[in-house]
Amino acid sequence: MSGLSNHDITFFLLSVGVLLGMARILGEVARRLHQPSVLGEILAGILLGPTVLGALAPEFSATLFPPEGAIDLALEGFTLVAITLFLLVAGMEVDLSSCWRQGNVAIAVGVSGIVVPFAISFPIAWFLQDALLRTPPPDPLVFSLFFATALTISALPVIAKILLDLNLYRTDLGAVIVAGAVMNDLIGWNIFGVILGMMDSGDGAHHHPARTILLTLGFAAAMLTVGRWLCDRALPWIQAHASWPGGVLGFILTLTLLSSAATEAIGIHAIFGAFLFGVAVGDSKHMRQRTRSNIEQFVSFIFAPIFFASIGLKVNFIDHFDPLLVLVVLGVATVGKVLGCGLAARWSGLPSREAWAIGFGMNARGAMEIILGLLALERKVIDEPMFVALVVMALVTSLSSGSMIQRVLKRKKPLRFTDFLTSSQFVASLEKVDRLEVIRELSERAVRGTALNHAEVVDMVWNREQLMSTGLENGLAIPHARVASLERPILAVGLSKTGVDFDSFDGQPARLIFLVLTPHEDNGAQIEILADIGRRFQDARLAQQAADSTNYTEFLALMRSHEPDERFRPAPNGG
Repeated sequence: MSGLSNHDITFFLLSVGVLLGMARILGEVARRLHQPSVLGEILAGILLGPTVLGALAPEFSATLFPPEGAIDLALEGFTLVAITLFLLVAGMEVDLSSCWRQGNVAIAVGVSGIVVPFAISFPIAWFLQDALLRTPPPDPLVFSLFFATALTISALPVIAKILLDLNLYRTDLGAVIVAGAVMNDLIGWNIFGVILGMMDSGDGAHHHPARTILLTLGFAAAMLTVGRWLCDRALPWIQAHASWPGGVLGFILTLTLLSSAATEAIGIHAIFGAFLFGVAVGDSKHMRQRTRSNIEQFVSFIFAPIFFASIGLKVNFIDHFDPLLVLVVLGVATVGKVLGCGLAARWSGLPSREAWAIGFGMNARGAMEIILGLLALERKVIDEPMFVALVVMALVTSLSSGSMIQRVLKRKKPLRFTDFLTSSQFVASLEKVDRLEVIRELSERAVRGTALNHAEVVDMVWNREQLMSTGLENGLAIPHARVASLERPILAVGLSKTGVDFDSFDGQPARLIFLVLTPHEDNGAQIEILADIGRRFQDARLAQQAADSTNYTEFLALMRSHEPDERFRPAPNGG
């Protein structure tokens, strides 16, 4: 019985160690430069692959990363597991309920973000295949469908990271972008699942296209209905009877691999099963933010860097770089996405500035297009220059999305939350410890001296809280709502000695609670106020000092002494 030799094992472990080490180092460098870590991880592969190391020391490169044989096969299997787990994390970011709770705006943005780019991209791919590809595709229809689909799918994890970095994730604008991206990803990945079924894998396994498509749609429907229900029922039992977090992590990873095996058996790629299971388990109300964070950290810092670095081992990015092709792909992708999502948001009644900010927010592609491109390259649906163009497009849209949102939303006169602080709306020691009761207590302070109805304000804030929890890190929560009859923003602040559970990112109870009410047509005021609060209390020490304040004067003095010099400073653009 043959197996890996001592030499194979040695160089396999060496190659994985070098790949992971280089990817992590350059990923951290990218983060320090306020760039997505995936940029550094792909650069690590480019340096170690045929583009740089292969050109400077071809024999050493071939020894460390052989193009074929046992080591190459083992590395391919390892990266398959890595990308499968990465798609699990991407699926867990999808909150199906948020799509429906956000209503027509999110649905319109998500659907238009698919339809418009697809309608623009498909005829370009169909009629200009000779210009886009150096070699004719085996199936022109499959190539056209792939090209159109690849240019429509957003990258939900990247979008979420950009919004977090800009302190916009918990705002109404952020909620619409995230919900629209959820709808966009769900539709796009199901379309791509069908296209995968039409591709010839070339591994000797032949699947009838019609059967594969029907099984794909059936599996997706079952996973998003029965699968979601079963996960929601199983999670409380596992959390109650198994060790934490190992029991939950083992349950999720086991079913991820089983779901991936099922879609691979159907005739589409294993990652589709991982994504759908991630959606099913991530949508459960019993999935805590801390569990999500554990899985994300586990995958994002170990497995994902190896996969993205391995991309650079497959293609020579210098030899296959076509500037004109890159510009065409980037232009078509950006125009279709920004136009489709921006117009949909505008027609749904959002202010112009917020509508175009949504368009640029949805334009972030990141890792998703790279994954799709790699699958198409492996199946020879596209060639190397097109793959390089897709990678560049994904990175450029990821890098530019955050800065474009900032430019669109920037105001001439900065708004800070301290502009709306008053002593009558400050509670030095909240009496309540329940989230809803705290919202009631702060709402009562907020409506004092106004014509607003207390019960109606509580309902609006609580309904918004149900869409997406407003708990952030460092003991901060920012429940908020837009009020139609309001003329200017109202801010109520409460300090809790024991803390209130707002389902925060770091699992810590909120001790600083800001209730923010803004006019319905506020022209971006809510976004700026929430972003100002979120950015200022990224400083954990300041957050602790503020929560320990004993009265309004002490709190206000602390805030005035830490006023930022500028409203929008450069921020990281995603991860």
